[in-house]
Amino acid sequence: MTLTPLTRPARLRPGARVAVVSPSGPVPADRLEPGLDLLRGWGLDPVPMPHARDAHRELDYLAGADEARARDFQDAWCDPSVDAVICARGGYGAHRMVDLVDWAAVRAAGPKVFVGYSDITVLHEAIALRAGFATLHGPMVGAETFLKDPRTQESLRATLFEPETQRALGLEEARALVPGRARGITYGGCVSLLAADLGTPHGRASARGGLLLIEDTTEDPYSLDRILTQLLRAGALDGVAGVACGSWAGCGPYEKVRAVLADRLGGLGVPVVEELGFGHGPTGLTIPLGVPAVLDAPADGGPATLTAEVPALL
Repeated sequence: MTLTPLTRPARLRPGARVAVVSPSGPVPADRLEPGLDLLRGWGLDPVPMPHARDAHRELDYLAGADEARARDFQDAWCDPSVDAVICARGGYGAHRMVDLVDWAAVRAAGPKVFVGYSDITVLHEAIALRAGFATLHGPMVGAETFLKDPRTQESLRATLFEPETQRALGLEEARALVPGRARGITYGGCVSLLAADLGTPHGRASARGGLLLIEDTTEDPYSLDRILTQLLRAGALDGVAGVACGSWAGCGPYEKVRAVLADRLGGLGVPVVEELGFGHGPTGLTIPLGVPAVLDAPADGGPATLTAEVPALL
């Protein structure tokens, strides 16, 4: 099966209602409120869902019970008055709630703007594979990068309101790890979560025709090697058209991370770009998932780019 473009949601307008959900870990109040204020400053109407501020009584790494987190996500998506669903934070827990969502109901409700990264990779994959909708790999309301980095903020704001201005993606320091040029459909996210999805009933069966986006945090080089090796051994990268790498915050000295990426991905025979600027780093660009794009990794050492062939939102 070859990846095909997914159904894109509509862009946001001033006054749009945005549901804020916590599908994974609990969000500190001192981060959530400033994030909501940023959205209000853009003319949006952010509304935290009932369990967005919850914390599990025994498992304090979860934002409340699995059923409550799944219900918040599903209710937000299926509410016709809600124009977008943005996550409060990542952490851990999306794998515990993803199968509690009624995906037929989500699919019937139609596409909506959905934003998140890190553990939210689980939901990006589920929305793509079980509903057929394009999503945005981007900053979360309670993420420190969103609160502090103007470029991260502007990348998301422009994507939400003026998506046609955000088709050429990537930081200036992005370069070819393996040179070449490829076209495909964007997908991916946090690489450890992609590996954790392998073998699950609704996991991705093919990468053919895909442009894979990967990044991660606090995974030592040997752990990244294990994760990538697992994906390779499982055949999960067979047929991939190209790979774009984002940030590797807290994963050790970058030269060691780079050596792992080159060793494990260099044998794919496809273009590989490094330091594109999405994920857990100091700047987290918003990248559309499920859209056709071109990955350009020049051999002459010039800046590498990921260019979406269509705007992320209609």
